[in-house]
Amino acid sequence: MFISNLISRHLRFRRRGSPDALLAIAVTALVLFGFLMLISASSNLGLRLEGDAYFFLKSQLLKGFLLGLVFFLLAYFSDYRLLKKLAVPLLIVSIILLILVVFTPLGETQKGATRWLNLGLFTMQPSEVVKFTFIVYLASWLSGKDGLRRRKNLTEGLAPFLIVAGIISFLLFRQPATSVIVITIFSALVVYFMSGARLSYVVGIILLGALILSLYIAFTPYRRERFMSYFRSSMTESEVDVLGSEYHLNQALITIGSGGLWGVGFGQSVNKTKYLPEPMGDSIFAVIAEEFGFVGAAAVIFLFFVVILRGFLLARRQENEFARLTLIGFSSLIGIQTFVHIASISGVIPLTGIPLPFISYGSTALVVFLAIAGLMLNISRRSY
Repeated sequence: MFISNLISRHLRFRRRGSPDALLAIAVTALVLFGFLMLISASSNLGLRLEGDAYFFLKSQLLKGFLLGLVFFLLAYFSDYRLLKKLAVPLLIVSIILLILVVFTPLGETQKGATRWLNLGLFTMQPSEVVKFTFIVYLASWLSGKDGLRRRKNLTEGLAPFLIVAGIISFLLFRQPATSVIVITIFSALVVYFMSGARLSYVVGIILLGALILSLYIAFTPYRRERFMSYFRSSMTESEVDVLGSEYHLNQALITIGSGGLWGVGFGQSVNKTKYLPEPMGDSIFAVIAEEFGFVGAAAVIFLFFVVILRGFLLARRQENEFARLTLIGFSSLIGIQTFVHIASISGVIPLTGIPLPFISYGSTALVVFLAIAGLMLNISRRSY
C-alpha cells in the first residue's frame, strides 16, 4: 500500500507533457538487464555453435533492439489516436501473417513448432505481433461510438469478440503456440471486462476456453505428458522421471535453488552450460535466480511490478477511452506473460515455453515490447 500510494502521488505531480519517469526508468532497466543476462546466458552456446561468445547478443542488438528502437520512437512521437484508425488494418495484416506461417511454405519449423515466418532477409514471429494488434483492435472497437452497445449486447459484442478471438486461437493452435493463446486471450478478456462488459460474458468465455484447452491437452500426447509431469513433480524423488518429461522443470528448480539469497555471481552459473534447456529464452529467469539469488530475482520482479502498476495507474487517469483500454491491455499483457514465465519455470504452473518480456532472447518479442513501451509512454505524456 505504501509503494502504491507513493507511485500514485508521483503520478499526480508529473508535469504535463512529460513522459512517466518511473515507467521509463523501469523499462530501460529491464532492457539493459536483459542484454546483461544475454551475455551470461548465451556466451557458451554462442561459442560452441558459432565460434563467437557474443553472437546472440549481437543478433539481439541488430535484429531486436535497433528495429525495436525504431518502433519505440514511432510509437512514442506519433499521435496515438492514429492507431485507433489503423486498428482494423493492423489486425488483418497480423492475421494474414499467421495464415502465411501455418498454410504456406514460408512457415519455418524449429523444435517441432511452426511459429516463424521466413521472409528471406529475416524471420519473424507473427504470434508476438498479434498480441499487440489484438489489444489495439479491442481498445478501438470497444471505445467507439457504439462501444457501450458492443460491451453489453450479445450479438454485437460477445459474438464478434468470440469470432475474432476464435480465428486467432485457431491459427495459433495450428503452429502450435498454446501458451501464446492463453496470454493473448486473457489479456483481451481483461480489456473486454474493464470496458464494462457483462461479467457473465467474461465468465462464459473463460469456461468455454478452459473446456477447449482441456480437450486439446487431452488429445495431444506431448502436451498431456507435459501437463501430467507438473503433477508428478510434487511426488517423491523416486517417482519423478528426472531424465524424461520432468527434466526441464527439475533442472530449472535446481538452478533456481542453487542461487540462494545472493546468487553465485554474474556469469558463474554452472547449470546454464550443462543441464538447463533454453537458458537464454524460456529458462532465463532460472539463470537470473542462480546468478543473482533471491534478492536479484526479487528486484527484477519489482521492476515488472512498477511497469504494470504504472500502466494501470495511468489508465485510471485517462479521459480518452481508447487510451485507457490500451494501457489496461498492455499492462495486462506484460503482467500475465511475466507471471506465466516465472511461475512455469518455478513449478507453480505447468511448464510452458514463453519468453520473459524485455529480457529473453527473441528479436520479434523485443521489437513488440519496445513498441508497447513507446505507446504507453506516449499516452503518459499526453495525460492531463
